[in-house]
Amino acid sequence: MTVENAAVNFSELVNKNKQTLARLKESPRLLLHRRDGEDLILTTAVRAEQDQTVVSAATRMLAAMARREPGSMELLLDILPDAFPWVRFLPEPDIHAFAVELVDTMRAADSVGNNASVAQMLIAWQHTAEVYSDPELLSALTTDHAEDYGPVPDPRGVA
Repeated sequence: MTVENAAVNFSELVNKNKQTLARLKESPRLLLHRRDGEDLILTTAVRAEQDQTVVSAATRMLAAMARREPGSMELLLDILPDAFPWVRFLPEPDIHAFAVELVDTMRAADSVGNNASVAQMLIAWQHTAEVYSDPELLSALTTDHAEDYGPVPDPRGVA
C-alpha cells in the first residue's frame, strides 16, 4: 500500500504554516505548488535521511552484485528490460554499456550524496533508445550527408 503525498499551494504554508506542516504527520512528503517557480517537496529531515539510506543501500548492493560473479552481469542484463522496457530498442553492445554506466554512475553519485547525475544518465540513455526505435530518425541521424554546411552560428548571437 502506497501513501499519496499531500499537495497544497505554497501560500498555504506561508499563511497557515502550523496546519500545513501538521499534514506531514499524515503524508511522508508535502508537494508545494508555486505559481512563480518550480514546485517543491517538503519532508522531514529524518524521512529524507531514510530515503537516502535506502537509495545508498540499493546502490551498494547492485554494485556489489555486478562485480561479484561472472554471471551477475548477465543477470543484470536479463532484468534490465523489466526495469527499463525501452532498453529493448538498444543494440546489444549498448545494453551492456548502459548496464556498466548505470552501476558506475550510481556508485559515484552515492559517494557524493547527489543522484542528479543518475537521473541525467537515465534520460540520456532513454533518448538514445527512442532514436533506435524510430527507423527514420535513426537514418537521419546516422547517415553521412557528405556535405559541409559551413560554420554553425553562435546561438548567443556573438560573432
